[in-house]
Amino acid sequence: MENDDLRLVPTPVAAAPIDTDLPQHIAVIMDGNGRWATRNGLPRVAGHRRGVDAVKALVENCARRKIPYLTLFAFSSENWKRPSAEVKLLLELLTSVLESEVRKLHENDVCLRIIGNLSRFSPRVRLLIRNAQELTRSNSSLNLTVAVNYGGRWDVTQACRQIAQQVAHGDIDPAAISKDTVARHMSTSELPEPDLFIRTGGERRISNFLLWQMAYTELYFTDTLWPDFTDDDLAKAIESFAHRQRRFGQTSEQVTAAHRAQNA
Repeated sequence: MENDDLRLVPTPVAAAPIDTDLPQHIAVIMDGNGRWATRNGLPRVAGHRRGVDAVKALVENCARRKIPYLTLFAFSSENWKRPSAEVKLLLELLTSVLESEVRKLHENDVCLRIIGNLSRFSPRVRLLIRNAQELTRSNSSLNLTVAVNYGGRWDVTQACRQIAQQVAHGDIDPAAISKDTVARHMSTSELPEPDLFIRTGGERRISNFLLWQMAYTELYFTDTLWPDFTDDDLAKAIESFAHRQRRFGQTSEQVTAAHRAQNA
């Protein structure tokens, strides 16, 4: 199957608390690298490299804040449409990071997952991914998931294919298929759903990222370009999240009453 590499290192995780001022899972679209380079009179490659530095800082800041799950959209299935020179650069950066940063992640107790359709990558890149996940699989300070050649519609489609195959083999009764069945076949099945989604760069859309998983995620958009994203920007996003009431279909009165009972 095309997604055989998706679950190389299954790691059990606890469900995230529903009511908390601190998001347990943050998902990020890191937008604006190219525009940052243009504004600074630099080639686009400089923006992407500076963006890697911003990723390192975000990982450190989330770990320091005790946020257990962080998911980053690094390379979408649509990014192959970009100029070939830029695509080549992005793949080289991915390879470089896998070669140079995984040991540091391991030393800092970070568990790394890579999700997406990995079949389009070279055998070398797939081996680096497999080795990185295997090395960090038992770490628990931060669960870092990086989406590469990923698309939300692809994720739903591959889940449906897996379920259809099980139905064809007689392993699942079609009448028994539920939203939980689908969730178990998504590439993020071992993760809690994101509480907070952050997109930098000024765009106000989710661009085919975690479509199934973000049904109840709080959305936060900032004009800050990704290379300029700092801990202060993260703090603003978290503060915005803390002031929102997550009702999950209930009324405000019900949520307030449940919160009071929980803290009584």
